Amino acid sequence: MRQNKMIMRSLVLLGALFFWGNSFAQISLSVNKQTIKQIIPQIEKASGYNVFYTDKLPNLETKKDLNVSNASLEAVLKELFKGTKISFEIKANKQILLFQQTNKSVGAKKKVTGRIVDENDEPLIGASVIIKGSTQGTITNIDGEYTLEDVPEKATLTVSYVGYIPASVAVNGKNAINVVLQEDSKTLEEVVVIGYGTVKKKDLTGAVGSVGGAEVAARKTTSLSTALQGTIPGLMVTRNNNAPGANADKIYVRGITTIGNSDPLVIVDGVPGDINSVNANDVESISVLKDAASAAIYGSRAAAGVILVTTKRASDKELSLTYNGEFGWEIPTAEPEVVGVQRFLEMANELRYTDNPDGGKYQAYSEDQVNNWVKNNATNPNQYPITDWQDLILEKSATRQSHSIHLSGGSKVVKTKASLAYDEVGGLYGDRYFQRYTLRVNNDFNITQKLSATLDFNVKRTKHHMPQFTPFGMMRYMPAIYAGVWDDGRIAEGKSGANPYGLMKLGGTTEKWYTALGGKASIDFKLFDGFKISAIVAPRFNYDKFKTFKKAASYTLADDPNTIGGYLDNSGLYNTTKLSETRNDSYNVTTQLIVNYAKKFAGKHDINLMAGYENYYEYIEELGADRDGYVLTNFPYLNNGPKDLIGNSGKGKEYAYRSYFGRVMYSYADRYLFQANIRHDGSSRFAKKHRWGTFPSFSAGWVLSEENFMKNLNWEWLSFLKIRATWGALGNERIGDFPYMSTIAFGNTIFYQNNGIYFDQTASQQKYAIENVTWEKTESTDIGLDISFLNNRLRVNGDYYWKNTKDMLLAMAIPDFLGFSDPDVNAGKMSTKGYELNVSWNDHIGDFSYGIAINFSDFTSKMGDLQGTQFLGDKVKMEGSEFNEWYGYVSDGLFLTEEDLKNSPKINDKNTQLGDIKYKDISGPDGVPDGKISPEYDRVLLGSSLPHFLYGGNINLGYKNFDLSLAFQGVGKQNARLAREMVEPFRNNYGNFPAIIDGNYWSPYNTDEQNAVAKYPRLTHVNKSSNYAMSDYWLFNGGYFRLKNITLGYTFPKEWMNAIGIKGARIYASASDLFCLSKYPKGWDPEMGVSEYPITTSILLGVSVNF
Repeated sequence: MRQNKMIMRSLVLLGALFFWGNSFAQISLSVNKQTIKQIIPQIEKASGYNVFYTDKLPNLETKKDLNVSNASLEAVLKELFKGTKISFEIKANKQILLFQQTNKSVGAKKKVTGRIVDENDEPLIGASVIIKGSTQGTITNIDGEYTLEDVPEKATLTVSYVGYIPASVAVNGKNAINVVLQEDSKTLEEVVVIGYGTVKKKDLTGAVGSVGGAEVAARKTTSLSTALQGTIPGLMVTRNNNAPGANADKIYVRGITTIGNSDPLVIVDGVPGDINSVNANDVESISVLKDAASAAIYGSRAAAGVILVTTKRASDKELSLTYNGEFGWEIPTAEPEVVGVQRFLEMANELRYTDNPDGGKYQAYSEDQVNNWVKNNATNPNQYPITDWQDLILEKSATRQSHSIHLSGGSKVVKTKASLAYDEVGGLYGDRYFQRYTLRVNNDFNITQKLSATLDFNVKRTKHHMPQFTPFGMMRYMPAIYAGVWDDGRIAEGKSGANPYGLMKLGGTTEKWYTALGGKASIDFKLFDGFKISAIVAPRFNYDKFKTFKKAASYTLADDPNTIGGYLDNSGLYNTTKLSETRNDSYNVTTQLIVNYAKKFAGKHDINLMAGYENYYEYIEELGADRDGYVLTNFPYLNNGPKDLIGNSGKGKEYAYRSYFGRVMYSYADRYLFQANIRHDGSSRFAKKHRWGTFPSFSAGWVLSEENFMKNLNWEWLSFLKIRATWGALGNERIGDFPYMSTIAFGNTIFYQNNGIYFDQTASQQKYAIENVTWEKTESTDIGLDISFLNNRLRVNGDYYWKNTKDMLLAMAIPDFLGFSDPDVNAGKMSTKGYELNVSWNDHIGDFSYGIAINFSDFTSKMGDLQGTQFLGDKVKMEGSEFNEWYGYVSDGLFLTEEDLKNSPKINDKNTQLGDIKYKDISGPDGVPDGKISPEYDRVLLGSSLPHFLYGGNINLGYKNFDLSLAFQGVGKQNARLAREMVEPFRNNYGNFPAIIDGNYWSPYNTDEQNAVAKYPRLTHVNKSSNYAMSDYWLFNGGYFRLKNITLGYTFPKEWMNAIGIKGARIYASASDLFCLSKYPKGWDPEMGVSEYPITTSILLGVSVNF
């Protein structure tokens, strides 16, 4: 981009050098009785100059005779405008400005001078400076300077330059006005990364979404995948926790493509990689290939979309060093609430009473306990504990910090971009933390004019350290009446050994290390103009280590610290100490050979041809070992454990694919665009006869705004208009390992023979082989529109698409006596339809710049012919249903009268009482209601469980040295379920009661009027399977709005920094996940799993210094 600006400036300077010679060009012209407006285009053609004026200029319709021969341009203009109120000025860049003659004696006017520069203080040569509302103006010289005569005191100057956001500045009596223009990267010939290449954004024919590295880094997260939430329409990113080092739970591109693996392919700097191995500050851009025309170049791995991550590279500028540092806190956004001790005792008794009225009102806890528990706690806290489990286990906040150093620079021959970063995030409980080190070095070499090379290297090392026991599930339902610690601080019994605090503190630790080393070397040889051959090799090594040391966790008696009362959890899992270790090592290498040829013919025909070959190989090996019964618990090493309690395992596999691919891109006159891709893939996952697949795609675009009939409309408000259409076929080969082969598993088996027991190694066939299993195939069609208004300040992009998948893998029923599970065959179908819309506005008013962008998208993925196969459960996949659609009963309120209870069908006749949920009788064996509620005939589809109407956006504001950015994201509609953990009382027959149901459930102690408006069913344990069965009773709109990030920054003036030897510095404060609006019950975050680590708000203070 910087190179484009330098070329632009050089051309302007070249025009200035030849200005005087050209202005004296000899012109011959003969016209009679034509208007000045008609004569101007003829002068432009004869002189090669462009004439600029406004239609409000006087005398344009005046008819003139003009007969000149070999006259200078200035003489011709003087003759043309003689006797009119039109003046002219000939500029150095072959421009002529026309303006109305002014009366200098009218009003207070003055001379204004100044300088126009870019954000790097470099002069903008040929920038236009015009008095707003008039035709009077000028352009800047080689130093970016300008002079304007006769400027009214209260005038406003409009400053514009190609590729920059226009600025308006009020004169207000000033004699000197300097203006800094901000680069409008969207107006320049912005380049978008696509498969195996790049393309100008205006020439795109496919559906490609992109986001800049600065926007991703502004999200202030250690996970690049979660930073993408809400950035690109059609890209759905979900999470279920915000634990230290956590990544996105799921990433979907344009919905669901298969019932199998719908993860998109991730490409980092041209080769397959891990999106979360890249530090956000190293990202130059991220492109998402959403339709088949864009993704087909990746063939068999692209059916679910492709994410292209491009990292930053250096320029040939002087060496620069940048330090970025952040420190802050992680604070939970919400934590579920439960009732206090008094209400727990009362509600527990009520539950027992409603389940068994004959047992009396104090079946669970005595009247004395109910009335005096809180009072007795003050004198005997061990017998009458009141434990705030969340306060005991969770910290109020956890710290986090990030530090990175970036080195960039080089010469025309060698350029280097290097970064080293460290991230650390603390946990909210126990000794939990996450650490990450990343190193990336990108080198570019210009060896000769024809030969260049790159050599890249990157390393990622992460460590997760945490207690072996995760406390959230048990912590959220454990009642306060059980002690976490005795009054002297010792670990207490909890509920018969169930003590989440004790297990967290004493239950041992888990550590996970992930190490990745990657590199890429490439050579580019330009054989002749437009023809380039590239060879690439990119190896990657992964070394993963997992270590769990689970300790025997016991507690002592309340009145005797020397006597062990038992083991925590009381399940046998924590009554012995066990060490388990796993090693996963993998190696993969990508090799590519790519040939490119680009040529422009006759000034209007642009053609770009690409052909390539790719080979990928991966080997994975896993090793596991464990020992049990450790006596020494301070040395967690395998050699220190007993040798009679040993376990071990190991396995390995390899996988490869080979591909041939090509692309043709053609453009005529920047109006008619065409692209075709094809890829021929072979995968080792399939048998030889079914190994190869071919995946083509076609796309076309029509830039209507370049058509003459559009230009003749003189719609100044329309800047750009393009329509697009694409079709393509994609494949999915991620269907498991070698389904065409029968595999054998080995193990140790116990045998009984001759009155004795012995062990021996055994082997067994594991699966039934199907030789003709092959690719799942997806065909995709897209129609798109790109339109810009008001000098590209307002931009709108929209797409509508539909995808059809066939040959989807489904389980084929085989006889049970064969001894195998049902194998998969290519049989299923499904389809997805959706739309996307992206709208943005960017403008600049004086020193104030602002921009806003918002995107919307939605999709529906439906199951087609599944050959009779059904995937049943609370969420189902069956013919005609949506993917993972809710499936359950239709409710009809609560049973409120004895008559209704007696005459209505019920799931459980024996246990159903007043206050339980009433269900509708939908059907029966004969297809009509049969007076019974049964899962076979009365469960129906209840609507999609997936998010719909996804949206996201950002707002960016800038004033002088201050900047403010906001990012938001959300879901408009989702059929969310009130999970049992949110609403079910007395879970596990002893758990606490969710605070949200207190005062809102049917109760025998309520009046009829109160029960008529009860939101939740009665308290029950015996009929919980009926009340909390899947039904529409528990569905609600789980849509939400989340403020993803807000950042306020200040950039210190350059003159201040230069005085102390610093190029630049910026400080900022940032908050991520600051608040969320939703209909979720209080204490529950829409993105938090019921037993997961909470979503957290990140508060950060940061500094960036450039040396």
